[in-house]
Amino acid sequence: MEVLAFVIGVVLMVVGLAVSIALHELGHLWPAKKFGVRVGQYMIGFGPTLWSRRFGETEYGVKAIPLGGYISMAGMYPPSPRAARRDGRAGGGFFATLVQDARDANDETLHGEDDTRVFYRLPVWKRVVVMLGGPVMNLLFAIVLFAILLTGIGIQTATTTVARLSECVPAAGASECAASDPAAPAATAGIRPGDTLVSIGGEPVADFSEASAIIRSSPGEPLVFVIERDGTEQSITITPAAVESGATAADGDTTTGQVGFLGVGPVVEYVRQPIWVGPQMAIENVGAVAAIIWQLPVKVWDTGVTLVTGGERDPNGPLSIVGAGRLSGEVAAADSPVLNRVAGFLSLLASLNIALFVFNLIPLLPLDGGHIAVALWEGIKRTWAKIFRRPPPKPVDATKLVPLTFAVFIALVAMGGILILADLFNPVSLF
Repeated sequence: MEVLAFVIGVVLMVVGLAVSIALHELGHLWPAKKFGVRVGQYMIGFGPTLWSRRFGETEYGVKAIPLGGYISMAGMYPPSPRAARRDGRAGGGFFATLVQDARDANDETLHGEDDTRVFYRLPVWKRVVVMLGGPVMNLLFAIVLFAILLTGIGIQTATTTVARLSECVPAAGASECAASDPAAPAATAGIRPGDTLVSIGGEPVADFSEASAIIRSSPGEPLVFVIERDGTEQSITITPAAVESGATAADGDTTTGQVGFLGVGPVVEYVRQPIWVGPQMAIENVGAVAAIIWQLPVKVWDTGVTLVTGGERDPNGPLSIVGAGRLSGEVAAADSPVLNRVAGFLSLLASLNIALFVFNLIPLLPLDGGHIAVALWEGIKRTWAKIFRRPPPKPVDATKLVPLTFAVFIALVAMGGILILADLFNPVSLF
């Protein structure tokens, strides 16, 4: 049964990834069609086509490997210069051939040099909208998932309702009661499981952390506890016991002191959050993921070192889709309530979409951020020409950047390969 649950978790992550990719590509498709660009294909996945159907001028389909997707827009780049068409690959090396292949593939999507339904003829802001649409869809999907997680399900919170009582005040370092240990203050005062702490010492408490802070700061001091029992409030005066507690500072020094001890354990339940908490968490995750992406080569290098040495991986480091699938399988197979597992899966899928949003904004081709950078550069050139009353510049020919694009692609493949091997042979585990 555990193996089956693990497989189901992996399959759910694959489906979630496919949905994320589909939404990403829809984010490109909708504005492209709205702006009149001719779109030949909308594909989820790479490799052999499993299914496709043509609606109007666009072929929609699913391919065998769900590790990405694409839409094929007409005229991503300007037509090839006539000299390049005439010379072909003559006298060129490897990168010159790559450039020419990219130009040839681009030219095949054009219906002559006067074709107006092409991407490169769009105003700069429209090109930015088209390329930004994919990452933004991933961000919006993540916000929806976090909203479902935090507002629909909630956050597991230690509440002010009492779940259990300690029988005694245990000696320092002991986990069980001894015959000589004094009785716990809560049990002696008559606190019962099911009671809810309303206020302590005149201070209202909203969750157990607030109650615990007051109790721990009041060893040996009588406190008035207002509790709710069976719908009725009543007051009880309790003196928290003074127990020794050690605290370790950042420099490693340990200091001891007395803290208050009551002897109650809280009920832990899901507490639904306000609707704005989901977007807030998504934005916070963007910052955290951006910090990882900024250091991605170093993080991947460290991951490769742990793969070779067998060292422990950084639990907050980068993962491949294999790693995300393994974590999803672990969540599904965990010995915990179904709601906990659903919440864990939603959190993983939301985090994956945040990663897709941030990663695709890296200003390097072939990523969306690279196309945005090209469009913005052309906008700067046009603005500069307008300011100094010069003739409008020609459209930026991004095919000249194919060698750089190729280098980025190879780097991405290499880093992806390292992460996949690490996730297979030295994986990060939730438990």
